[in-house]
Amino acid sequence: MQADFTYEPVFDGAGCQLSVTILADRDAMRVQMQADAEAAGFSVRECCGLDEFASGASAPLGDLVLVDCGEASGEAMALLSRLDLRAGKSGAQLVVSTTMDALDAVFGCFAMSGAQILVDPGRADRIVAIGRVLAHVPNPRLRELAEEDRLMLLRLTEQVGSIAQRLEGLSGGIAPGQMEGGGAFRLEAPGHGWRAQGEDYLVVSATPAPRLPAAAMIRQLIRQRQMRAHFFDGELFADPAWDILLDLAASRSERRQVCVTSLCIAAGVPATTALRWISQMVDADLLVRIPDPHDRRRAHIALADATADLMARYFEAIGIGENSELAVA
Repeated sequence: MQADFTYEPVFDGAGCQLSVTILADRDAMRVQMQADAEAAGFSVRECCGLDEFASGASAPLGDLVLVDCGEASGEAMALLSRLDLRAGKSGAQLVVSTTMDALDAVFGCFAMSGAQILVDPGRADRIVAIGRVLAHVPNPRLRELAEEDRLMLLRLTEQVGSIAQRLEGLSGGIAPGQMEGGGAFRLEAPGHGWRAQGEDYLVVSATPAPRLPAAAMIRQLIRQRQMRAHFFDGELFADPAWDILLDLAASRSERRQVCVTSLCIAAGVPATTALRWISQMVDADLLVRIPDPHDRRRAHIALADATADLMARYFEAIGIGENSELAVA
């Protein structure tokens, strides 16, 4: 039975119905994206292929821009970069679906607009992305969903909410010993041995951070974590944030750059979920986005310097230091 995703029309503060621009080369995909956007309460401003949009007059974008781009051609990447710039200036919300093969190129096109990037998404993934856009609209009203789709939305919404809550806890207001401006780090204390309220943890004093251990040591930890999936359901141990940090720590020790596709694989969760984590961790200043100097359309992900220092302190605290030897099985 076809689910009914129809919403009431959504309006901006001036009382105008929100609009959508739909760009996709595949006819069936355009039809599906249009149906989902209209059901969500958007009016369609434009619906065409990427080449047709790029060659036409520069019409205003809709409040929401849905893009399906499965191939990393030069023309498509140039269009995505222009959309990123225009959406960043206009405030339009971008939802871009792509493939794993094209992910690195597509990811590198978006630096200003905060685009949601979906990798090989199903229809439910796109509907959830549209719902996240609607979450910023005052008082949207939904009709009841089919039970299967309602549960899917609840699970995905719970997952996104869990990410936001955990990172909010890391990057809340300024606490004693925390960096000015907030953030997820506690690097200095007013005095040696100072403790926070409740005496429940000790803030790290401003001593020089140790160096990261050898990459082989970190890779061994990663392999040990992955071995659990051979004996238990892997979802029991899903911790994409930590897997991302471990992979980037090993890569930093190796002085190797990491592309977003590789990082999504290392996260051990679906690529769209990994991208949400990466975006949240960049926003929390745990990670940094580094443009590729040889190809401005691409970008790499790395640990922020402060994050690398904390990872080194963590490894030292658990007895894995710069001079530790690799255990031989």
